[in-house]
Amino acid sequence: MQRLMHCSIMDLKLVVAIADAGNMTKGGAACFLAPSTASLRVKHLEQVIGTKLFRREARGVSPTRAGQIMVDHCRRCLSELEEMHVSLVPFSEDVHAQIAIYANSSAIASFLPGDLQSFLQAHPKARITLEEHVSRDILVAVVEGRADIGILTQAEPHPDLVYFPYREDEIVLLLASSEQWEEREPVSFPECLRFPFVSQQNGSAIHSFLLAKASELGKRVDVRIQVAGFAAVASMVRSGAGVALVPRSALATVNCEGLRVVALSDSWAKRTLNLCARKDVLGPRSYVSALLNLLRQGYGQDEDG
Repeated sequence: MQRLMHCSIMDLKLVVAIADAGNMTKGGAACFLAPSTASLRVKHLEQVIGTKLFRREARGVSPTRAGQIMVDHCRRCLSELEEMHVSLVPFSEDVHAQIAIYANSSAIASFLPGDLQSFLQAHPKARITLEEHVSRDILVAVVEGRADIGILTQAEPHPDLVYFPYREDEIVLLLASSEQWEEREPVSFPECLRFPFVSQQNGSAIHSFLLAKASELGKRVDVRIQVAGFAAVASMVRSGAGVALVPRSALATVNCEGLRVVALSDSWAKRTLNLCARKDVLGPRSYVSALLNLLRQGYGQDEDG
């Protein structure tokens, strides 16, 4: 089996092409291989593995159980190789900078699109990787150098980092206008927990935040449905599927017709988004410094304007 480690990228492509075509000749042709060459490559792989990969049938071939497993792994390997290629392209000679930003969901949904557009217009050869994470993971990524800039709500002091305020935001309760609502306003988070919730998917920053806040109270969240993105959350809330906690800033990007927004009385509901970066990546000619300076200009601006 150790010899399988030496199979070529062409072998991976051939296995997938044959499985997709259901035919050895057509699969080989898709990889620009003669039928005899394709057949020999497959036989070699079968000898290395010790089992058949394809069943020879009257109208072509189909993967065996082992073959299907190999096809699945080949697809993943080829996908990873493509992702590696895409990730390395920005480091070509024609690109002057590659900046990695880790941010929470509200910053990505509301504030960053306009700010990054301005930066990229001013620096057309810069490239940016933007990923959504929760605050604790953002902090670790910046400290370890996996992210150049972090945008988070918790600015715990760290000797290697510098912090700057970015934007003010607020977590609010979203519910359907038709929902029977007799609570006083603003409402406390524990009072909200009697309702079923619409939430974003597992791993999203706002979903993790919601579960953590409930856990601190020794309570659980009744998550009725999980969807991707604030627009989908708003749509599900409007339909009566449940209530939701969302950043007020995100409401500027969704259709709020048929929805009611209720402020929370909890102190943590109002929060400052902070920028953070390592001190050793800053400098007068640094693209990271240029981006940080642009992002800092937004602090104190009216988020609705």
